[in-house]
Amino acid sequence: MKHPKQNKRAPPTHPSALAVPSYHRILVKHGLIEKTLSISDAYEVFLKVGADPEVQKLRREVAPGNKMKHVPALYLATAMALQGMSKQELDALKLRMKEKREPF
Repeated sequence: MKHPKQNKRAPPTHPSALAVPSYHRILVKHGLIEKTLSISDAYEVFLKVGADPEVQKLRREVAPGNKMKHVPALYLATAMALQGMSKQELDALKLRMKEKREPF
């Protein structure tokens, strides 16, 4: 007979990828932030990325065809807009985000 505590798994020592918010994963995937950036700072960057005119334009094109209900529309539309950007467009976006972070 097993002791009841033997059935339990040890708690994970590191947070899983799902413990990180989707906006953080989106920004890391596209190279806009470092993986180690705090969640609150990542959210601020995500809001700035979402406010970028190029991203807004692409997001408007993506949003009407969106059929995935389990992901918040703003996150999904932004992720799809970033996915549709070329390497040069992403690099230009990174430069614009860097300019917004660093005051003159």
